Amino acid sequence: MSVRTKIKHLPCTKSLHRISRLRHRHCHLNGNGNSIPAEDPHSLLKEDPLEILSNLWIKTFSQPQNPFTNLTGFLSKLDLWVLAYQRTYAHFTGSFPPRNALQSHVLSDLLSLRNTVIRGNFLWHTKIRQIIRGPNEVPITDQLSRRQLQSILTSKTPPFQDFVVQQALLMIFEPIFEPRFSSKSHAFRPGRNPHTVIRTIRSNFAGYLWFLKADISEVLDNVDVDVVMASLEKAIKDKKVLSLVKSGLKASRQGEGDEDEKDSRKRKKGQTKKRILNENEPRPDPYWLRTFFDFAPQEAAKIPNYGGCGILSPLLANVCLNELDHMMEQKTVEFFRPCERDTIWKYSMDDGCHNPAWPEFVPSSGKDKTRKMDFIRYGGHFLVGIRGPRQDAVETRKEIIEFCEKILGVRLDNSKIEIEHISRGIQFLDHIICRRVIYPTLRYTASGGNIVSENGVGTLLSVSASLQQCIRQFRKLKLVKGDRDPEPLPCTPMLYSGQAHTNSQMNKFLETMADWFRYADNRRKVVGFCAYVVRSSLAKLYAARYRLKSRAKVYKIASRDLSRPLREHTNNSAPEYSDLLRMGLVDAIEGVQFSHMSSIPSCDYTPFPRNWIPDHEKVLHEYINLQEPKVFYQLHKSVKQHGICLPQDEISHIVWQYKTLGVRSLSQKLCGDKGMENAYEKVMVASS
Repeated sequence: MSVRTKIKHLPCTKSLHRISRLRHRHCHLNGNGNSIPAEDPHSLLKEDPLEILSNLWIKTFSQPQNPFTNLTGFLSKLDLWVLAYQRTYAHFTGSFPPRNALQSHVLSDLLSLRNTVIRGNFLWHTKIRQIIRGPNEVPITDQLSRRQLQSILTSKTPPFQDFVVQQALLMIFEPIFEPRFSSKSHAFRPGRNPHTVIRTIRSNFAGYLWFLKADISEVLDNVDVDVVMASLEKAIKDKKVLSLVKSGLKASRQGEGDEDEKDSRKRKKGQTKKRILNENEPRPDPYWLRTFFDFAPQEAAKIPNYGGCGILSPLLANVCLNELDHMMEQKTVEFFRPCERDTIWKYSMDDGCHNPAWPEFVPSSGKDKTRKMDFIRYGGHFLVGIRGPRQDAVETRKEIIEFCEKILGVRLDNSKIEIEHISRGIQFLDHIICRRVIYPTLRYTASGGNIVSENGVGTLLSVSASLQQCIRQFRKLKLVKGDRDPEPLPCTPMLYSGQAHTNSQMNKFLETMADWFRYADNRRKVVGFCAYVVRSSLAKLYAARYRLKSRAKVYKIASRDLSRPLREHTNNSAPEYSDLLRMGLVDAIEGVQFSHMSSIPSCDYTPFPRNWIPDHEKVLHEYINLQEPKVFYQLHKSVKQHGICLPQDEISHIVWQYKTLGVRSLSQKLCGDKGMENAYEKVMVASS
């Protein structure tokens, strides 16, 4: 037996390996082979991470088309890794840890994770030998059994260090690609949401006759790695970062096949067993929030998840679909052909003050008819409005199918891109887009000075909430039964909750629903229906809980909004609710909101600019303009021409007079006969 083999079988070999791992953790070798002590993480925390990211946002918006060749320099900043850890910690525990409260071993682990990523040695889905662990994870010290090892390897939850790396990449990628994204994309982006989609449709899609409603959500489910990398390489030239993302895309999500069946069996066996939360574990979402999430429309329900990229996947999906957005923008410009008789759409489509009213006056027939197109996308679904014949919609659909197959590698058929007329109504984000006929009174002055009033006929674009879709969602939650005449069912999930807690939970749900349908024409009708379902469901629940036999008796005791207390007949000796409320032993009972139609807010018709951009982009553009010397010189010149004094000049003049003339003479000059005290206060504030 060789000497090397004998050494392997020595009992002290394991301890020697542990010592060597600890030694390599605190030191590494340089190019000459000499050991260098590890860096102190506290000495590397020199900059503010928010300032670093702000400068990156400003740089990308000032030069949006310039590619980035050195993103490794941003990943080498330990300050960004600390911020990524703080955000990931807050996601897992629900509380954002202060920077000065992080322990030294956490900073050392973050430094080791940063070095591993920079050197290209990071491996996704490493669940056994993690560099850094989550706040609720227990470090592995003893030797694991085969069953424990199998449960760790087959668990669905990715390692904590993967979330930290994803967050660090997201903070760097988001400012790089945001100025490159099209303004027609509204999903998974800061400052944009489904409400901006609804408002844009109401403002810009009036007058279109044919609509293309497309579903390309296959891109969100699975996408070719080469397609994603080709899109990333147009903006990022750093090979280390690209290889890190590519390895994350190729990493498979383990434990998704048979784990669903195992989890369902476990739920059936122990579904009545209560689970005790850990100290740092966040509480689960309340009932009202889970109920509202179940109302998510089809377009917003699916979130992409590519390989091991996790929270980075929605951004990568937008990067891939950005090619489609720019193609449709170019198609929209080429398709626009106004006629001479068009008094509404004959001007430029990007003027920002386009008038969408009275689209029936836009010529749509004859040789000189106006042709126009618009496009908007939310996630894997998009909508195209066309003013023209149906043949134009057919040709546009054909071009989209060819583009998706050639660029995105997704094969679509005609069933994925439907052509619908405005008269039939188009459902998008649980809202129905259709035409509404109005009969306005036209008053004008005829010959002879007589005022003539005539009844006209016109059409306006209507964006209303889908009541049938709302009923389907309630039926899925088992709160109603039936289609044409839905009957409310008792709210059984709140069976063991008190009346005050139940009412408050459902009030939050109704407030959220009222905000979701904020821009629907039939907002009052839909919210009133939701309030009726919730109020009737709670009334049936209280009738079963307090043995009152019917909803009528519940309404008789607790009133229409269920704000009066209910109690069981068997507990007649219990003290009155008013006495318990005065002593602070019970919570105040809130009445169920929107019990009257007059209390429901109406639709919000606030005008929406045609070329709208989020507030943070406005601030960035204004800041970049002020940084240019020409803009600042013109602004300063206009101030001088109008004889306006800058605040800085006025304050410096006051301070100079305070230093040269003194407090007494300056205060007399400022306020005259109004008193010395006020003048002295002004001077002191200006000098400070």
